[in-house]
Amino acid sequence: MSSQFEAVTRQSLAPPARERLVVTPWLMIGAVFMIAILLRQVVPLNTDVSWLLVVGERMLDGQKLYRDIIEINPPMAAFAYLPGVALGRLLHVDPRHVIDAQLLLLAAGSLYVTSRIIRLSQSSAALSWGPFAIWAAAVLTILPMHVFGQREHIATLTFLPGLAVYALRSEREPVPAWAVIVAGIGVGITLAFKPFFTFPALFCILAGVVRSRAWLQTFAPENIIAGMIVSAVSLGTYLLYPEYFTITYPLVRDTYLSWSMSPSVIFLNMATLLLVVALATVALTRRSGRLDGPLLALILASLGFAISFFLQRRGWPYHSYPMVTVAILTMGYAVLTDTDATSQPRRFGAATAVILIAAFALGLQWFNTRIYVGPLPEALAKLKPHPRLLVLSGEAAIGHPLVRDIRGAWVSRQENLWIREFVRLTRERTSVDAVTDARLNAYLALERNWLVEDFKNGNPDLVLVDNLRGGWGDWARADAELPELLKSYRLVGTVEGVDILERAE
Repeated sequence: MSSQFEAVTRQSLAPPARERLVVTPWLMIGAVFMIAILLRQVVPLNTDVSWLLVVGERMLDGQKLYRDIIEINPPMAAFAYLPGVALGRLLHVDPRHVIDAQLLLLAAGSLYVTSRIIRLSQSSAALSWGPFAIWAAAVLTILPMHVFGQREHIATLTFLPGLAVYALRSEREPVPAWAVIVAGIGVGITLAFKPFFTFPALFCILAGVVRSRAWLQTFAPENIIAGMIVSAVSLGTYLLYPEYFTITYPLVRDTYLSWSMSPSVIFLNMATLLLVVALATVALTRRSGRLDGPLLALILASLGFAISFFLQRRGWPYHSYPMVTVAILTMGYAVLTDTDATSQPRRFGAATAVILIAAFALGLQWFNTRIYVGPLPEALAKLKPHPRLLVLSGEAAIGHPLVRDIRGAWVSRQENLWIREFVRLTRERTSVDAVTDARLNAYLALERNWLVEDFKNGNPDLVLVDNLRGGWGDWARADAELPELLKSYRLVGTVEGVDILERAE
């Protein structure tokens, strides 16, 4: 009987069958990337990504960041897209397509390198990686939807190889030099985007130190490389862009960072729900036994990214992308990889499959949230080809990616008139004393002067005035100078509360 079973097994795992087992995951991963490519043609370009492409184009034209271009984020945000913008200009291709291609290549590279590092571990050698690899590809390329290309998306992709190295460190496994270098660079890039991203790296490092009982792991070479990158980026910002510290950061500190969304918005949202579901799924499927290095690293990273999400105090979907992505990867790893006999994933096969699908669907919906601006692009496209556009609004989604969709030119030095919007929120949500109020009024005057200067120098063909959010029409009419600048414009229509003014020829 035993010999018959062995014969059947050998026959079933003959070379053609083994080849099919190996090829099928690659075909499925290829299909996932094809779906991701098709989605890039359907899902609108992200608002912030569209603006940062404008920033990159202006930087290539010789304009100075934080002087000619007012951006709320440190220079890393702009430089992340600058190579894609430069390549698009060289190839005479819209940079949005170059950025999409670069992100998909980065996702493929991150998946490949991460899997190679994890496979170095002896404890994971017997695991079945095919289903999880397909799941990870979908989570990194399809799940982002409207936040595809955001800094959080890039930061997650660059962090994954480091996460794999942290998993090896926790098991006291040897790490080759190439993996150390890739992980150090990737983690350094992630931390350079936002200081909040320190938490997942810190949690994984501390876990490795405690689990391996080797405190010298704190100074592992990948951590030193990451620290050097963050230090170099910080020093470069200080030396090359002093205006960020003298102009932009004070504005951000006193307006954007001074207020918070309500606790219900920050904590009671889809992102938090998905994190809880992911951790509960892990608890159900891995009831006993020691957590292996990859699963422990994934759990700690998802918790670290959750802290970074909550500390940003906004509850916005794109802020939660690293947290949700790593949480869903954690859930997939616990369910889809073969484990030892003491764990329970097979017993909950049907239920966990439903949970995985439901979590992915909810994530798709969460990350596809965007501001509806109606048929503005169609209305503007009929008026003038390649118009110079100015928008009076505190809502960035009105102008971006609209200006790219109509192949226009953005006149303002800002993504939107965010200072007035943030000052309003600061006064509504915080207690403002006389000194702070005077400082806020000075910021309002500064933004108003920027607007008038941009209006005069840019000579826009079309001006959009947002009367639905913030009463910008009344604000402009009450100004001492703007009504005179708007005299040469006529109202040609209103779409979703936004007046469209066209310059009379």
